[in-house]
Amino acid sequence: MARRISRYCSGWGHGPFVMIDRLPPESFPAALERTLRLSPFARRLAGARPALAEALAASGAAPLARADLESALAAVPESDPAALSAAMRELRARTMLTLIVRDLAGLASLDEVVSTVTALAEVTIGAAVRAAHAEQAALHGEPARGERLLVVGMGKLGGGELNVSSDVDLVFLHAAEGDTDGARPLSHHEFFTRVGRRAIGLISDVTAGGFVFRVDMRLRPFGDSGPLVSSFAALENYFIGQARPWERYAWLKGRVLNGPGEEVAEVVRPFVYRRYLDYGLLESLRDLHGRIQAEANRRGRTDDIKVGAGGIRESEFAVQLFQLVRGGRDAGLQLVSTRAALAAVGARGLLPPERVAALGLAYEFLRRLEHRLQYYDDQQTQALPVDDGHRAAIAEAMDFPDWDSLMAVLGRHRAGVQEAFNALFERRTPGGASALLARLTDPQASPDAGGLEEDLRAIGLADPQPVATRLAAFVRSRRYHALSGASRTRVERLLPAIMEAAVRENTGPETATRLLDLIEAIDRRESYLALLDEYPQVLARAARLAARSRWAARLLARHPILLDELTRTAASFTATDWAEERRLLTQECAVLRDDTERLMDQLRHFKQRHVLRLAIADVEGELPVMALSDELSALADLLLDVVLGFAGRAVFGGDGLSAPPGFAVVGYGKLGGKELGYGSDLDIVFLYDDSRKDDAEKLARVAQRVNTWLTSHTAAGVLYETDLRLRPDGASGLMVSSFPSFREYQSKRAWTWEHQALTRARFCAGDAALGGQFEALRREILSTPRDTAKLREEIVAMREKMRAEVKADTRDLKHVAGGVVDLEFAVQALVLAESCRHPALLDNKGNHTLLHRAGEMGIVPMPVAAAAADAYLALRARNHSASLNDEEHALLAEGELAADREAVQELWKAVFG
Repeated sequence: MARRISRYCSGWGHGPFVMIDRLPPESFPAALERTLRLSPFARRLAGARPALAEALAASGAAPLARADLESALAAVPESDPAALSAAMRELRARTMLTLIVRDLAGLASLDEVVSTVTALAEVTIGAAVRAAHAEQAALHGEPARGERLLVVGMGKLGGGELNVSSDVDLVFLHAAEGDTDGARPLSHHEFFTRVGRRAIGLISDVTAGGFVFRVDMRLRPFGDSGPLVSSFAALENYFIGQARPWERYAWLKGRVLNGPGEEVAEVVRPFVYRRYLDYGLLESLRDLHGRIQAEANRRGRTDDIKVGAGGIRESEFAVQLFQLVRGGRDAGLQLVSTRAALAAVGARGLLPPERVAALGLAYEFLRRLEHRLQYYDDQQTQALPVDDGHRAAIAEAMDFPDWDSLMAVLGRHRAGVQEAFNALFERRTPGGASALLARLTDPQASPDAGGLEEDLRAIGLADPQPVATRLAAFVRSRRYHALSGASRTRVERLLPAIMEAAVRENTGPETATRLLDLIEAIDRRESYLALLDEYPQVLARAARLAARSRWAARLLARHPILLDELTRTAASFTATDWAEERRLLTQECAVLRDDTERLMDQLRHFKQRHVLRLAIADVEGELPVMALSDELSALADLLLDVVLGFAGRAVFGGDGLSAPPGFAVVGYGKLGGKELGYGSDLDIVFLYDDSRKDDAEKLARVAQRVNTWLTSHTAAGVLYETDLRLRPDGASGLMVSSFPSFREYQSKRAWTWEHQALTRARFCAGDAALGGQFEALRREILSTPRDTAKLREEIVAMREKMRAEVKADTRDLKHVAGGVVDLEFAVQALVLAESCRHPALLDNKGNHTLLHRAGEMGIVPMPVAAAAADAYLALRARNHSASLNDEEHALLAEGELAADREAVQELWKAVFG
C-alpha cells in the first residue's frame, strides 16, 4: 500500500498502473469482494445481474475493447428500438462493473478508464442515432443527398476523456436544408429534430434497466432556447454574430462522433482559434472562471474537486489558455485531450518543466479520485464526502490508509494547481508608479511634462526629462485619444509598468524610450497590449532585451508577434536541434498548402522567432559570438533548403519537401564562412549538375523564385537580402551555372579575388551529392600551386584599390588599418599560397582556426598567428556589439582596440612582407 501511495505523491506519469492484463482465477474472488465492499453501485449491479459477475470471473476481468462494445449491439436490429434500448443499458452495466473491478484492482490505467467510457458513449450514441434515423426514414423518406445527423461531442466526451458517471454534452448538426423523399416529406430541419429527440430518449430515458447516459444539450447555439438541430450555415452565422467568448472554450473540445468531421471543423476552427495570438481572451476566461467559482461558492461546493480551487477545472484552464491564445498560429496545440495538450505546452517551453510535471500528476490524481467518488453510487459528483464510512471507502479505494493521508496528498496537488492557475490568471497589482498612473488617468487634467518628470524621478528613473517630454506628447496625441476604451485602459496600466521596468534595468532614459516605441507600435493591437498587461514577466524580459540591444528593441516594435516568444520558459540556452525544427516547420507549412503569401509569412515568422531566441541567449551572455554565428548560419541553411523545395515544387511539381535533384545553393562571404550576424545578407550562387542540362531554363526559374521568396517584402518583412554577384561573370553572368561551366570558369577565367572568395564558400542547401562535388572542386582550385610573389602583389593591389574606392569613415572597424578586411585578406592569402603544401588550410573552419593552424605549421610565427587570432575574436565582438545597438558601422573611438589592430598589422607584415 505504501508503494501505491508513493505513486500519488511523486512518481506518477500517464497510466501509472501498468500491471497484468487480467486476474488469475484464484485472485478474482478477493478483487470482486473488495470492489463490492467499496462500491455500493457495483454491489447493486452484481446483485441485479449475477450473470455479469460470472462472465467477469470467467474472463479474469479482461479489459473491454471498442470491438467488444460494438459486437454487443451488432445483433440488435435497428428496426427494434426497444430491444436496442435494453441492450445499450445492459452494455453500460457490463462496462461499468468491468471498469470498477479492474480499476480498484489496479489493472486499469486512467487512459483505459476514460477511453473505455468514451468508446461506450460513441458506440451507443451512434447506434441510437442510426435507429432513430431508420424509424423516421420509414415514415418520411430519406433526406436529400444522403445526409445524416452529425453528433458533436463536447467537453470530456469530445476530448476522449469521459468520466465514469458523466453526462454527455452534445450538439446536433446537419449539412444543409432540403426535404426528405417520402410520401410524407419533412424539411431536413424537422426530420433531424425528430431523429435527435428520439436518439436522446433512447440514450437518457430511465427504464427498468436504468439509463445509458444523461444527455445535456445546453451547449448548442442559443442554449436551451435554441433549436435542437442546426445546419452548418446556421452554426457559422451564430459564431459570427451571436456566440459569446466563453463558447470558444466550450467548442475547443468539439468533435464529431459519428462521421467525417472536416466540414464541421472548417466552421468551428476559425471561431475557436484566431489567426493571431489572442491574449485578449484572458479577460474572458478570467470572467468565466470567476462566474464558475461564484456559483460553486453559492452552492457550497468549495470542497468540489472539479470546480473548487485547485481542482480539475483550474488545471484544464491552465492548459486551454495556451491552446486558445496560440492555437491559431500553432496547429500542434489544436488538441482535444487535456493531457495531450499539456504535453504539447511543455514541449514548446510555455510552462516550466516542473510545473508541467506537477499539473500532469495533479490532473491524474484528481481524475482517479473523481472516478472513485462516482464508483461509490453512480452519481455525477465531484464533491468530497462528509460521512465517515463513505470517506473510509474512498480512502481505501485510492490505496491510502485513512482519510487524513488522502487529504494531505490531495491538498498538495490542489495547491500546485492553484499556484499554476494563479500565475497565469492573477491580475497585475499596481506598483510604485501609482502617482504616475493617477496623473495619466486624471480626466480633469492633461499630463504636463514637468509633473511627469517629477513622478519619473520619484520612482528612480535617471535623467527623466526626455522620457517625460515623450510621454506627455504621447498621451496628448490624437492617436492616443482615438484608442478604443479597452486598449486605452491597458495602455494606461502599461505606461507606469514600463517605466518601473526601465528603472530596474538602470540604463537611464534609453530603455524607457525603447519601450515607449514598442507601446506606440502596438497601441492599436489589443492582443499584444493584453500580453504585456497580463504577463509582467513578459514585460520584464522585453525591458531586459531593450536595455541591452537597440536592434532587438526595434525588432520587437517592428514585429510584435515576437513578443509571444518572451512567454516561453526562460532556460539556459541549448544548441538548436535544426533537424527537429525543420520537421516542425514542414508540418506548419503543410497546413498552409499552396497559400504562397501565408507560406512566405510563416517562413519569416519562423526566422524571426529563432533570431529573437538567439538574441535573448546572446544578451544574457549564454551564447558566444562564434557560436551565435554558427546558429544563424544553420538557420539560413535550413530556410534556403525549405525555400528551394517550394520553388522547385512551383516549377516541377511534387510535394516541395525536398530540393530538385542535381541543384544546389552555395554560400559565400559571411554565410559561407559561418560568420552571419543578425542583419547579414546572403551571398549565394546557384549550381546544377550536368545531368540536368536539359532543364537549365526551368532551373533558372527555380533560382529566380528562390531569390523572390527570400527578398520579397511582405507584412512579415523580408526573409533575407541577397547578393548574387559572386556568380561566374558577376552581375552580367547567368543566374544559374552548370557545374562543368563553373569548373571551367574557376580553373581558367576567375580573378584572384574570386579565388579569395572561394576560401569561404560552402554548400548550403539542395542536392548534397552536388554539394560534395563543389567542395572537391573548391579544394582542387585552392590547392593549385601559385606564383606566391605574384599572388601577394595582386592581393595587396586589390586591398589598395578597395581603400581608394570605398569612401569609408576612417574610424570604420571594417576598413581601418589593422581592421577586419586586412585580417581576412591575410588569411585568404595564406590559404591560396600555402594550401598546396598544407592541405589543413583548405578546411573552411574560420579565420581563428586557420590562423592557429598556420602558426602550428610554421607558416607564420606562432606568436604573430596567436595574437592575430585573438585580435580576430576582439574585432568580431566589437562588430557584434555595434550590430546589437543598430549601428550601421562599428566606429572606433581614439585608441580603441589599438593592441588588436597592431596584431593584425603584424600579421599583414608576416604574410605580405
